[in-house]
Amino acid sequence: MRTSTLGVGILGAGPVTQAIHLPTLARLRDVFHVAKIMDVDPAIAESVAGRVGTAWTTSMDDLLADKAVQVIVICSPHQFHAEQVIAACRAGKQAVLCEKPFAMSQAEAEEIAAVSRETRVPIIVGAMHTFDPGWLAAKEHWGDLVRTAHTIRYSIVLPPNPRFEDFATEVITRPERARQDRHDPEVAAGMVRAGIMGLAIHDLPLVRAFCPDFTDLEVLSCHVPDPFGYLVNLRIGDRSVQVSGISTESWQPEWTFEALSDVASLRIDFTPSYVQAGSATAAITRGGEATVYGPYPHNGYEGEWRYLADLASGKAAPLDVTELIHDLTFALDVADKASAAVRASAASEAAASQATAPQKEAIA
Repeated sequence: MRTSTLGVGILGAGPVTQAIHLPTLARLRDVFHVAKIMDVDPAIAESVAGRVGTAWTTSMDDLLADKAVQVIVICSPHQFHAEQVIAACRAGKQAVLCEKPFAMSQAEAEEIAAVSRETRVPIIVGAMHTFDPGWLAAKEHWGDLVRTAHTIRYSIVLPPNPRFEDFATEVITRPERARQDRHDPEVAAGMVRAGIMGLAIHDLPLVRAFCPDFTDLEVLSCHVPDPFGYLVNLRIGDRSVQVSGISTESWQPEWTFEALSDVASLRIDFTPSYVQAGSATAAITRGGEATVYGPYPHNGYEGEWRYLADLASGKAAPLDVTELIHDLTFALDVADKASAAVRASAASEAAASQATAPQKEAIA
């Protein structure tokens, strides 16, 4: 019966809710049911709720006051996350899942941590790959690779999100995005920051697992590929780190994480976010021999929801909120320094172009 499962309240009914969380929850009907959906646009709220036969509202307060809602998932725009996480904790819900980033500053993150500790409401952040069985298997078997790795590579090559969303479901409205001039220094800096805080942030906790000196971080170079993405070379402590994300019109998605030492290596191949296609596959190589773990039946999204159920029922220990703060501050540091580097690079290129313009005119 419905009352035997946990009621989920969803704040924000955009493409992530429609194409990721609702399909995932449909596979977990023995654990969850969608109790209410909130969106500021009543047409979207009503239409998305109609797909799953549940109630809808345009008011966060109404959703949080609903006794049928025990678990909250926050899929609203980034700037509302901190306020909504705190409100969900204050409302006495059993657990909260917030899409990344769960705050926009360290101060907001520390406020969330304090409220979570005070109310004893556990929080998890939707960095889905940290819950992927392929990643968890790699952690169990990589031995001393965290200590000995000298190079970390994290690469995403994906078609634009709408292509995946349209394969996953029939999306009800999505924001329009105009093409931007990536040669403008401020535009380029904004694109890099948005890419890191919106896409790279998924696996920056994985990078941080291999970088104990994550506060000693330097951006060596940063580039914005066409039409969108980021190519960032970092030095973190004594580790060389490359973080890249590229949007391409071709159909050959790739989402990989690698860690290399002189004697061993790890490579994890993740399935694309919007494709409900099972777990990642992890390969650990030592002495020329590779051991492969996975694929396993479920992906990281299902993993995070199953963990959330265990949190809500008291079967699992909460995550250390301090670690979530460290994940956020690491991502913000990468975003700040990378955007500053690309801003300076773009400004230098613009100045050089202006300087050569009179020469070209004279030759013409």
